[in-house]
Amino acid sequence: MESILQEWISLFVRWAHIIAAIGWIGSSFYFMWLDASLKKRKGLPDGAKGDSWAVHGGGFYHVVKYQIAPDEMPEALKWFKWEAYTTWLTGFLLIAVTYYWGAKGFLIDREVMDLEVWEAIFISVLSMALAWVFYDALCKSALRKSPVLVFAVLFVAIVAAAYGFQQVFSARAAWLHTGVIVATMMTGNVFLVIIPNTKVVVADLKAGRTPDGRYGEIAKLRSTHNNYLTLPVVLMMISNHYPVAFGHPYAWVLVAMVLVIGVVVRVFYNMHEAGVHGKMLYWQWPVVAAMVVAMIAFSTWRPDQVEVDYVPIEAMEIVAVNCTICHSVSPTNEFFDEAPGDVKFDTLEEIRSFRSKILVQSVLSNNMPLGNETGMTAEDRAMLGSWLRAGAPAE
Repeated sequence: MESILQEWISLFVRWAHIIAAIGWIGSSFYFMWLDASLKKRKGLPDGAKGDSWAVHGGGFYHVVKYQIAPDEMPEALKWFKWEAYTTWLTGFLLIAVTYYWGAKGFLIDREVMDLEVWEAIFISVLSMALAWVFYDALCKSALRKSPVLVFAVLFVAIVAAAYGFQQVFSARAAWLHTGVIVATMMTGNVFLVIIPNTKVVVADLKAGRTPDGRYGEIAKLRSTHNNYLTLPVVLMMISNHYPVAFGHPYAWVLVAMVLVIGVVVRVFYNMHEAGVHGKMLYWQWPVVAAMVVAMIAFSTWRPDQVEVDYVPIEAMEIVAVNCTICHSVSPTNEFFDEAPGDVKFDTLEEIRSFRSKILVQSVLSNNMPLGNETGMTAEDRAMLGSWLRAGAPAE
């Protein structure tokens, strides 16, 4: 009953998380486009940076942006903040339901580090807090005068964190936590910088003071960081179902490639929406295509893979010991009352039907068995792989 309850809670929390993320990402991309589309025209109000016209749903919209703020505040002012807050809150709740509740199977891999449940959870939460402290200090450091250098240092720090997580958590949890700390930085930008700075400007206007444009500039810089980090975070979150990515022994290299791809794609769209054309837009998609091919090629390289001749009886025993604890008519794993995804390996025919999935989950990656609770060795995985690639013969 507990496993069923956990599954339903996880499903509904994941649903809420996706809905919130759509709202946050949508508004973020919209405002980046809006800033890029602004045109300085005659007749604009004093202090206006530019305006933009758009059509949607049969109606026309006219938006004017003020460099600092209008002379008078409107009665109703929409704050785009809860989209970010609810995304992080539902994301944290999803981690708690999946990775903390099921820490022994999803968060901890005793072959990586033999942690107690409370220790693993503590490291997880601490990493989020430290990520924000580091990022905020970086943005306030002397390097802030060079946004490109700040982003370069941040890139190295994120990749280093991905490597560090691989030394502590299961492969799936390590990959996810890399996305989590980036998402925490992004939410911290909204909660601790962008919204507070904007409130200072609003308070000055209401008090009749001239707002300091510095607050708006800082908020804009943090918002731009969020824009460039969005796509890598999205991929890290959705790819926790794809061990071909997170299950690689050098998954941190793939994280670096994901960061580059996401940033380059946003560079294209930001420049295109700003009206840039020609040679400045020729390089992005070839770079992305090359990086995608490099990721795929790199994922097939396993430096830790050993070559072992298969023995059918021994290979089938490996499946029986390591795989059927979950994928069976009667699972013995405490987390499952029935086979996940209705995938079973009780018969040779069933094994052959799912051999490509077994290869990805247990040979090309160490994703299964969960938490490697059975102690599956590299030799086991190598023999299983050679047997499956041969078609899983009976003799």
